[in-house]
Amino acid sequence: MNQILFIVGARGAGKTTVGKLLANELSYTFIDTDHHIQQTSNMTIADIVNQQGWQQFRHLESEALQQVSQRKRVISTGGGIILSTENRRYMQQNGTVIYLQASADILAERLMQQPENTQRPSLTGKSIVEEMEEVLAAREKLYCECANHIINAQLSPEKITAYVKEIILPRVIS
Repeated sequence: MNQILFIVGARGAGKTTVGKLLANELSYTFIDTDHHIQQTSNMTIADIVNQQGWQQFRHLESEALQQVSQRKRVISTGGGIILSTENRRYMQQNGTVIYLQASADILAERLMQQPENTQRPSLTGKSIVEEMEEVLAAREKLYCECANHIINAQLSPEKITAYVKEIILPRVIS
């Protein structure tokens, strides 16, 4: 098995939780692009955005995607990585893209339970529910466009992991 799995979806979809489980199950390495950016820049994402702007952060995100893409990795991406046509194309050409799909209400509920203000600033300055509705309205088509598989993120992380293994393994072994 020498595949790269990219997990895409909005904040709160469960990309990191599922990614870690999946990497463990497949004996792959887990990488989170946001964490990679924070480690290599020695800054929080909020600080990068505040000091250098969203455009610079998106540039760092694209660089991180290519830097961490190696065989036998599960890569949890930042929610906005799909905004770049180049990133969508890169993921499609270099691995399998799993989209963890959830409604704005579910995402907002999860984000309110585990706020990560230091990690990612608000995109819109609106309430979390309004922000998630806007983000999904803008990104849903892009997530679906680049995904090889769309999975209901309301399933338990264990069920999602089992399902991904089931659909991925036959391809990876052959």
